[in-house]
Amino acid sequence: MYRRMRTQRAPVTFERASSQGKQLPVVLFVCVHNAGRSRMAEAWLNHLAGDRYRGLSAGTDPAPRPYPEVVAAMAEVGIGIPEEPGRALTRELAEQAVRVVGMGCSVQETCPALTVPLEDWDLPDPRGLSSDRVAEIRDLIELRVRNLVASLDRERSGA
Repeated sequence: MYRRMRTQRAPVTFERASSQGKQLPVVLFVCVHNAGRSRMAEAWLNHLAGDRYRGLSAGTDPAPRPYPEVVAAMAEVGIGIPEEPGRALTRELAEQAVRVVGMGCSVQETCPALTVPLEDWDLPDPRGLSSDRVAEIRDLIELRVRNLVASLDRERSGA
């Protein structure tokens, strides 16, 4: 299910500003429409990582709004997803990130020139699925984001 598409990792650097002016590393989550999986992962990372990392998400063909079933699933756990259009994946956006995570939608094929480490989590698209199935995907994303944050913390500490 989880597979690393590139094994070489760049060291975690701190180059992005937080609300307090502190520099934070950016993790970019990518899927096709930036309306489901990537939006959940961005929200989870920003919820769980506090002021250590900043999550962003983008899509190769952004949708005009997040999927309603995704908004509802995240609301169940008290996390909001803004009703904003999806963000387009650009090379500049990807180059801001210390890590890019594809959600199972061939990011490497779409953007073969990525210069940052890329992981593919190979998750099903939640669009149109039952609320129980979307909740399962949400919970799996939470677990993977928790593991990602722990991995970034270890890299940051040099462990």
